Formats: sequence, C-alpha cells, structure tokens
Amino acid sequence: MTIPGLIPHIEALIFASDRPLPALEITEFVNNIPEFSEETITLDQVEAALEGIHEKYSEAFYPFEVVQSGGGWQFLTRKEFYSTVAQINGEKFLKRLSATSLETLAIIAYKQPVTKGEIEAIRGVNADYAVHKLLEKELIIISGRNEHAPGQPLLYSTSKSFMDYFGINSSDELPKISEVIADQLVEPTALEKLKSKQNGEEEQTEDDEDVPMAVSDDGELISSDNKNNEEK
Repeated sequence: MTIPGLIPHIEALIFASDRPLPALEITEFVNNIPEFSEETITLDQVEAALEGIHEKYSEAFYPFEVVQSGGGWQFLTRKEFYSTVAQINGEKFLKRLSATSLETLAIIAYKQPVTKGEIEAIRGVNADYAVHKLLEKELIIISGRNEHAPGQPLLYSTSKSFMDYFGINSSDELPKISEVIADQLVEPTALEKLKSKQNGEEEQTEDDEDVPMAVSDDGELISSDNKNNEEK
C-alpha cells in the first residue's frame, strides 16, 4: 500500500473519531480494513502518512487543521473561526472554569499525583467543590490512593481531556512554574512611577518591602533569605 493510498483512510478515521487518535491505534485500525488484509501496514507508514496529512491541512485555505493534541491526532477548527463554530453548541461548547477551579487544576497539573489535603495545604482553603467540578468536567481523574498517608486518601491527576483542552500531549509540555511567574511580573514604566508620585502614592520603604521570592527546580516557592541561608 502506498502512502497516498493510505492517507484518505487515515483522514476518515481521524474525522470520524470523537477523541484524539494515537498513531499506534490508527495502525491497528487500518490493518483491520479488508482491502489491506494481504499486507501489514507498519507504524512508520502511518506516521509518514500523518506527516503528509498534517502538511496538507496546514494550508491557510482550510478552515480546519489536523494536529497532534491530547495524546493523538484530530481535526480542529482554526482559532480564527472559533466565534463561528461556538454558535452551534452554545454554553456546552466550553468547559468554563472559575478562578478557584483554575488554581486547583494548576496545583494538580504541577504536583500530580496529589491528594485533596495537599491541595488544601497549598491553597489554604477547602478544595471539595473545586475538585468535584474538575472531576465533573473530566479534566482530572482519581488515579489511586496514597497508601503511605493516614486513611489512604485519594490521589488526583490530570486526564486525557485536560491535555486535549489545553492542546498538549503530556504534562511535560506544561511551562515551568518559574516561566509562568516571570510572565506575571511586569516592572512599572518610568511614566507609571511618575503618575504614582503625582497621585501622592507613597513608595515602599525598605522595612515594608516584600521579601523577594524565587522558585526552586522542584516547583517550590522560596524566599531569597532562605536561599541565602542555604548557600551559607
């Protein structure tokens, strides 16, 4: 079977699937097609066909594209047509997340597998409702129990739907916490500082300054004082 002959069958599989299809699973499907019964389609052939399909639909001519997301391949509408297709499914089109849910989801994504108690220790508030909502939206799953903790509490991890929702293939593609924090730290411009003085806003004194924070390699927040003490 030639790659051009294989491509339309793979396109049909991806189009008909309601979930991302991994290359290995696509290989199994095409080998079950009767007209391919006399030969075995290899994973390399499927991956070559997928590259061709991806390149084909990368042209701006198409309002959709075939991308690898959520652990597999799928057809996705281009972002510039979002407002158009969003009309079809209304409120069901989006898994809307509150700030509380996003905070909880971020903790699970970076600390997984994690217990609800650990989430609450980090956030400082009860996490029952947020965890329930994330389970309901299928963005997280119960991945087991912490057998070393009292009561063997449940462990939570992100789901395949989480990867699909955020357009990634694994948790390794998440940005580092230090990068996320850096994006939030914006130094005020000289004009903004001048406006603050004109409005009578007092500058922070050395005694009132916040302790500078940093992020360790394992994702923990640490103060510069602690860091200096460790270095000593």
